Amino acid sequence: MSDSSSDSISLDVETIYLGGKEHIVRTRYGSVSVIVYGDQEKPALITYPDLALNHLSCFQGLFFCPEAASLLLHNFCIYHINPPGHELGAAAICSENPVPSVDDLTDQILEVLNYFGLGSVMCMGVIAGAYILTLFAIKHKERVLGLILVSPLCRAPSWTEWFYNKVMSNLLYFYGMCGVLEEFLLHRYFSKEVRGSADVQESDIAQACRRLLDERQKMNVWRFLQAVDGRPDITDGLKTLKCRTLIFVGDDSPFHSEALHMTSKLDRRFSTLVELVVPKRIICCSWMS
Repeated sequence: MSDSSSDSISLDVETIYLGGKEHIVRTRYGSVSVIVYGDQEKPALITYPDLALNHLSCFQGLFFCPEAASLLLHNFCIYHINPPGHELGAAAICSENPVPSVDDLTDQILEVLNYFGLGSVMCMGVIAGAYILTLFAIKHKERVLGLILVSPLCRAPSWTEWFYNKVMSNLLYFYGMCGVLEEFLLHRYFSKEVRGSADVQESDIAQACRRLLDERQKMNVWRFLQAVDGRPDITDGLKTLKCRTLIFVGDDSPFHSEALHMTSKLDRRFSTLVELVVPKRIICCSWMS
């Protein structure tokens, strides 16, 4: 599913720096790309990115930070799970394939864990990816040791999010990854300071993310958006979680209130909220700085 002939700079960066090995895991819900990085004898940490992102565009900054990378790789083997059709060089998913639900995506994660023979794992997810992994933890408590969630979602879309999702869905369907849609997504990922303005140049981080968004197949992103837009409220399920949960959210994030709501429903003995007052919204893309 990856194009080995691509001369993409991002692909070169992944090969040279991250050195991960791609596995294509075939599941009941289609094939999924998993990038494995590190010693597979170590405990597993699985990651899941946000809408229109993959392991590289969402988590590369974290692994470009020597202190964070050495800490994680010293303790874990990393399994980057890409949403279906979001991996580098992905082809368009056949339109005849049914659009997966969030439950389908969590069941796909279970098949990935079983494929690699993994027992209980740590999980790290961003926004939509945080929702998917939280739902997975609720459904399969015995398979999750802990959650690291960045700007997580746990409720069904609000009217505001529903409206934005519908606009993005129509843009994707009719125009693909156009400039307007990229602006919507950058607003989702970054603060105003990072996105730039008439007086301030767009940051290198935002420019790099914009280039990576251009690589996405529009209908693959549309399919993931349909799954996220149709998600149910899992607030009640949060009360049953007993795994350690660490939530990060920026103070100006559009998902700030969602993170606060989620924290209020988790068992306080096992959960911690970290609010960050920084120029960049804390999502994994901002770790590229």
